[in-house]
Amino acid sequence: MRIGLDFDNTIVSYDVLFHKVALEQGVIPPDTPANKLAVRDHLRATGREPVWTEMQGTVYGARMDEALAYPGVIEFLQWAGQAGHDLAIISHKTRHPFLGPQYDLHAAARAWVEHHLCVAGQPLIPPAQVFFELTKEAKLARIASFGCDLFLDDLPEILLAPGFPSATRPVLFDPEGHHGADAVLAARQVRSWHELAKWLET
Repeated sequence: MRIGLDFDNTIVSYDVLFHKVALEQGVIPPDTPANKLAVRDHLRATGREPVWTEMQGTVYGARMDEALAYPGVIEFLQWAGQAGHDLAIISHKTRHPFLGPQYDLHAAARAWVEHHLCVAGQPLIPPAQVFFELTKEAKLARIASFGCDLFLDDLPEILLAPGFPSATRPVLFDPEGHHGADAVLAARQVRSWHELAKWLET
């Protein structure tokens, strides 16, 4: 099976890092919950959208290596490889931040993959099968051209997009249960990487 995987907020969890950076910058109260959405919502509610925008560049650029993989990612990738599945990361992100220093966000993400998604120095996903596209449309085209049998993403808007390949099974990664039934009518929903593996094993 060819399995495509989104990157941001699917393989990588930014909750702890956004909270850490926001505390360092003194832009959130100490009792703000340690998750990305809580940091974003506080900054927006206090009229500091530009602070949030620039913070994203910092996290996805200069501080990217501090981000954590979601629990179970490494184990899933090992299991999938041993089971003979063909894996690819297919993500969309801008190459440079909208505000602040112009970090190369694609290079930072690739460095993270090389550093974190390996065991005993061996990559769990071939570098040639790690794709960072500039637009959602290019991402959808890559999912199709790679021939994904299944694609995992945290965004319903990708999985339910008109251009999502009809031959690909959409799977929504929703660990916090943010999305209601309407978002998953056409997609399988999983709350963890362990749940995804158990489903694929059946």
